Amino acid sequence: MYTANSWKLMWWRFRQHRLAVVSLAFLVLAYLVAIFAEIVAPYAPDSIERLETFVPPRLVRVVHDGSLTRPFVYELKRTRDPETARVTYVADTSKPLPIKFFVHGEKYKFWGIWKADLHLFGIDAKRQKINLLGTDSLGRDLFSRLVYGARVTLSAGLIGVFFAFVLGIFFGSISGYYGGFADTAIQRMMEFIRSVPTIPLWMGLAAALPISWNPLFVYVLITLILALIGWTHLARVVRGRFLSLKSEDYVMAARLAGASEYRVITKHMLPAMTSYIIAAMTLAVPEMILGETALSFLGLGLRPPVVSWGVLLQDAQNLRSISLAPWLLAPGLAVVAVVLAFNFLGDGLRDAADPYGQ
Repeated sequence: MYTANSWKLMWWRFRQHRLAVVSLAFLVLAYLVAIFAEIVAPYAPDSIERLETFVPPRLVRVVHDGSLTRPFVYELKRTRDPETARVTYVADTSKPLPIKFFVHGEKYKFWGIWKADLHLFGIDAKRQKINLLGTDSLGRDLFSRLVYGARVTLSAGLIGVFFAFVLGIFFGSISGYYGGFADTAIQRMMEFIRSVPTIPLWMGLAAALPISWNPLFVYVLITLILALIGWTHLARVVRGRFLSLKSEDYVMAARLAGASEYRVITKHMLPAMTSYIIAAMTLAVPEMILGETALSFLGLGLRPPVVSWGVLLQDAQNLRSISLAPWLLAPGLAVVAVVLAFNFLGDGLRDAADPYGQ
């Protein structure tokens, strides 16, 4: 007789949550894009083209002159409105530019280690760029900057959740297992942290970081700040589970068998709630991503030359730029899509981890 283990049962229940499965596939794709950002992005994030400012997004087409062909974009001609002196771009429908895959283009260092020039896609045109999402005020390709920004923003969420996971597991397990004075002290500390307004606390801690510090060091500190604020929810989940588990028969049997408290916690109690921790961590990642985005958007988090979605959204503060180039809000749409995907994934994992779920 075959008996499925708890992980197999969890996976079967998770597959029934179609929206969570789609969200998982989307997030896997997003992180693959972030990992291989240098290859996916057709251009460097700081590549400036002063004669291609505020270029609108290029529409990828597959039909030219009524016939089906390989994907292409039309060549753009730069013109200027004689009345407003505003620069406009008109597509030349007689000059299609085929999109080629795995082309050689701008050189880069993959993860700062290996030199290469291979890109996922591009076009063969010296004075034209593909610009799928348009360009900004300096002529930088927004799609490339969005791809590079995904690496910073998405990794900040994972790293912040990792530190919050360590703090939440440590304090939550102590609070729930020992109780008494330790439980009271930890609960009062968590209540104090949760009672402080989040945005002013983020602003105060981030503003204390000197501007002259290395951007990479600031990035690490920002993730630590997010973790120091975001560990309390996971700690409450762990504490509640420990309070219910420490009276179970197998935990009492382990104590009577002479197992140390460390072994009881790590070998018997924590594995029993692994699925709940995974679901709680998944739901915590969006909070970290929104925290980094909010800080960078306000100019208190990551700063140029670091490229993150929050840094890219700083251009959205200029209403004139948004009225001329609404595609500059693309990083905000990316944040919304990723946050929704994590929430749907967390809901699916939470339902799958529920032993009383149908």
